[in-house]
Amino acid sequence: MPSAPYGLSANENPYPPLPSVRELLGAEAARINRYPDRFCTELTEAVARRHSVPAGHVAVGAGSVGVTLHLLHSLLVGVEGRQGGQGGQGGQGGEVAYAWPSFEAYPHLTGLCGGRSVRVPLTDHRHDLEALADAVTADTRAVIVCNPNNPTGTAVRRTELERFLDRVPGHVLVVLDEAYREFVRDEDVPDGVELYRDRPQVVVLRTFSKAYGLAGLRVGYALAHEPVAAAIRRAVVPFGVGAMAQAAAVASLGAERELMERVEALVKERHRAREALLATGLDVPPSEANFLWLPLGERTSAFADACADEGVTVRAFPGEGARVSLGETEANDIVLRVAASFARTAAR
Repeated sequence: MPSAPYGLSANENPYPPLPSVRELLGAEAARINRYPDRFCTELTEAVARRHSVPAGHVAVGAGSVGVTLHLLHSLLVGVEGRQGGQGGQGGQGGEVAYAWPSFEAYPHLTGLCGGRSVRVPLTDHRHDLEALADAVTADTRAVIVCNPNNPTGTAVRRTELERFLDRVPGHVLVVLDEAYREFVRDEDVPDGVELYRDRPQVVVLRTFSKAYGLAGLRVGYALAHEPVAAAIRRAVVPFGVGAMAQAAAVASLGAERELMERVEALVKERHRAREALLATGLDVPPSEANFLWLPLGERTSAFADACADEGVTVRAFPGEGARVSLGETEANDIVLRVAASFARTAAR
């Protein structure tokens, strides 16, 4: 195996930070003896401008994972000041429902906050929103919809999501985790920000880790109505988002057009790779994210091992499937060659 294998297992952006962002980080490095802005004021205002929302609706954290932890803490552990009708009462524990398989952090974060996970199986690699709504009880504090879903890449469309939102009781927060929103090209997949504006029980999560290429700096945010956003902010770790992360995120918002050209290149690579995989006879559901899902079942570990032997790591879910991030063209081509060989061997 090569000493420096390609990593296609973490859904990282393969492009390095923009030159302008790297220059800014160099300047910020000279000031790291100082604490960052505890309230992320400049970043909060930049996010609010970007989405045309009040700054009071923005809560910043260490990636969307960090924001999710703060949100669940406010719901399950309790933060004073919550009001009924918009997410339930904090401090009483409770249930968090989500599709499965989905983002692996959900059960971990729910458990950290003393909550109980309710996992609703996917149907044909997609959210079963009817079943997810049926799983809501009086003990449910939040329902998380990962859209597009990690690890399958499938997306929920507007009509089904709006129907689901109409079914969920007012005491339950609906968390739309949109970490991969920038990669969506299906026009029928709704932008959660537009849905949240008229629905106080909806919270939208976004991150700078994927499309913006800042995974190593850990910065993300939530958009939510008051008092939900305020409850999230009260649960945050002081100084949890570093000065370099805040500065890079602000700069990246300013360079969004250039960054979205990179995103478009990855979307084209997604299409190319999926078409090639389908041509081998492998089942690959449509993806709206920066990765592809290969539902290989019991063959999953063997496929991941074959990729590793060629110097590429993919994310294996033993017995279920393999998630392959879109990376450098050379790395993607290695996966395609391995997949073609794997498919031929399986067909014998």
